Amino acid sequence: MQALTVETTPIPDIRQLIPLLDRRDPLLWMRRTQGLAGIGTALRLEFSGPTRMTDAALAWRRVVEAATVTDPLARTGTGLLAFGAFAFAESSAEASVLIVPQVVVGREDGQCWVTRIWPTGSAAPDIPLELHPLGAEYRVSLGPGSLPADGYRAVVAEAVGRIAAQDLSKVVLARDLVGRLPAGADLRRPITELAGGYPDCWTYAVDGLFGSSPETLIRADHGEVNARVLAGTISRGTDPVADTEAALALATSTKDGDEHEFAVQSVLQSLRPHTSHITTSEIPFTVKLPNLWHLATDLEGTLSDGSTSLDLIAALHPTAAVAGTPTQSALALIRELEPFDRGRYAGPVGWVGADGDGEWAIALRCAQVGPDGDVTAYAGCGIVLDSDPEKELAETRMKFRPVVEAFD
Repeated sequence: MQALTVETTPIPDIRQLIPLLDRRDPLLWMRRTQGLAGIGTALRLEFSGPTRMTDAALAWRRVVEAATVTDPLARTGTGLLAFGAFAFAESSAEASVLIVPQVVVGREDGQCWVTRIWPTGSAAPDIPLELHPLGAEYRVSLGPGSLPADGYRAVVAEAVGRIAAQDLSKVVLARDLVGRLPAGADLRRPITELAGGYPDCWTYAVDGLFGSSPETLIRADHGEVNARVLAGTISRGTDPVADTEAALALATSTKDGDEHEFAVQSVLQSLRPHTSHITTSEIPFTVKLPNLWHLATDLEGTLSDGSTSLDLIAALHPTAAVAGTPTQSALALIRELEPFDRGRYAGPVGWVGADGDGEWAIALRCAQVGPDGDVTAYAGCGIVLDSDPEKELAETRMKFRPVVEAFD
């Protein structure tokens, strides 16, 4: 494996990260105006199969051990790091990747820095930090994919029947929309729309996968870990009174409460072996997004076994929020009922640093752009005994809105 040389230096404040990105292959991890922008590729690692995340953790340790790093700032997000996106299923044809950029620009709390990364023994990358104007406007019409509306109603009804037969308690079923980018399309345009419309979500772009996720899978920082579990959804009201009523209905819904508890217990069960203690918010609370309310629970803990963020995503994925309960039964039903490969949808997406710390979200509210310009967007719902096929279909439409509107 090629050894890398890494140098981080502070720079004056750069208030915009997205204009720095490559228009066709952006690398981004951003919330509000803070985060990380990657330019170019110094190293690309690909993984597949059931051990894709543990293989990535091992490979990353080797990359770190061989690197020469100069990092006077020594803060979260500086020094050597990689952006990553992992396939949801072990059988997926979509590669799971770790990508080390040639240049990383970071911004946090008014501090900005640039990290340059290159193969040891060669010259440092001469990539200027320039804000490039967005390309021409365009629209992409996303239409039914492998599972149109009638098909989705049918698979939801089938899942409810399986749950009634006590094969499982919850399964998350998704559907897809497809479209095609025009030639020369600037991917920074829909990413800019997502970042502006959903500033409290993680807006990400890795290897053609981009979106704005409200759900933090795991954040590891100097031995502390935290996560935010989201499960249970309702549409925003059309006026303040209706909006308040919608939030109250969600908070008191037995169906959504059960779905949410499955997801919380899934994360707790996965994290407990790695933590000396872990706490959760006492009761679920509602989180407001521009188009939805979600039920949420925050978790905080202290690592006890030296796990890296890559080790933790391997332990956590797939949570009940994106698969179901019990996990293996839910995954089997997903394979049976969903007529497509999820690719990286609902898999971990984020970044990892040289010390193993990092931030990872679940790849939701997203689309994957293929090398030929094909676009596939995904949205799914947690199906439990009380689920109604028509209401679940309506929920997928709400969850598609961020990506659909970003392309409109």
